[in-house]
Amino acid sequence: MVKYRHNLPQLSSDLFLTDGGIETTLIFREGLDLPEFAAFDLLKHDAGYQALQKYFRTYAALANNYQVGLVLESATWRANPDWGTKLGYSSVALAEMNHKAIALLHDIRQEYETEQSRMVISGCLGPRGDGYIPSDAMTTDEAADYHLTQIETFRDADADLVTAITMNYVEEAIGIARAAQLVRMPVVISFTVETDGKLPTGQTLKEAIEQVDAATNYAPAYYMINCAHPTHFAGALVAGEPWLERIRGIRANASTKSHAELNESQTLDDGNPEELGSQYRELRERFPHITVLGGCCGTDNRHVEAICKACLPVLWTHLSNGGQLRIQASSFAQKTVSSLKVSGFQS
Repeated sequence: MVKYRHNLPQLSSDLFLTDGGIETTLIFREGLDLPEFAAFDLLKHDAGYQALQKYFRTYAALANNYQVGLVLESATWRANPDWGTKLGYSSVALAEMNHKAIALLHDIRQEYETEQSRMVISGCLGPRGDGYIPSDAMTTDEAADYHLTQIETFRDADADLVTAITMNYVEEAIGIARAAQLVRMPVVISFTVETDGKLPTGQTLKEAIEQVDAATNYAPAYYMINCAHPTHFAGALVAGEPWLERIRGIRANASTKSHAELNESQTLDDGNPEELGSQYRELRERFPHITVLGGCCGTDNRHVEAICKACLPVLWTHLSNGGQLRIQASSFAQKTVSSLKVSGFQS
């Protein structure tokens, strides 16, 4: 059943987590085989389905523990026609996998959602081609036609929204946004950037977001940045510019390596979870409207928990000088304040 399609709760000021890097977690930490980096392929057998259940339950439990929201992103980043064909899926079988991926998330939500931890179901769209290299780029019309069927499948499976992850050129993002508009699905666009903070095409985030908004009459509910380390894009975010208000989410890599270096790496660089959490906190201090927080390549539940701890909606003001401690309503925040007072830290 559709629950949040017409009222996305992550557009509030509340903190919402996402999962981490699903493919790198399943490959490097769980030892699973993902041909073509396709997590959805696990849905074809019981053991794979259970592995995905375990994966998403980890994050649902984490959100419950900290009493924050969660965006459940389906394991369908590769479940589009080109990648499906490479893996031997017919169009009918591919639609079944997309539908099954959303059904799994409905089960997770039913099991874990509470009033304090609202859980939004998102159908994940990936790029038609390589996630890092914008080769064989489509026109906007071609991109809309290409992605429409998957978006329709997510709509019919009762996803709350669709999210296009790791977009590396604007035309594909515009096409996806238009296709989502056509079938009345909320859409989020997440761009990836290189170490210079620009899209692989050389376009700035500012230019990309403004171009998509202009071409679609502001169709995306919001934008995100993913598959890049905070040190790659923090400098490109300049406070006070209107386009920045359109960015509400970050799913960063654990590693500071470039896309080219990650492609060549034979081992997982999982960085430092606490350091990553601190970098997220610094971004949140500069841009408090960024409330959807998770991870991408190399990250797992350790990183997302560290991010959550660092970015909980607790605003400390003048604490060292005996000032007032201001908090947003959150049971976990209340418990945190209580424990600090017991420890002798009075606000």
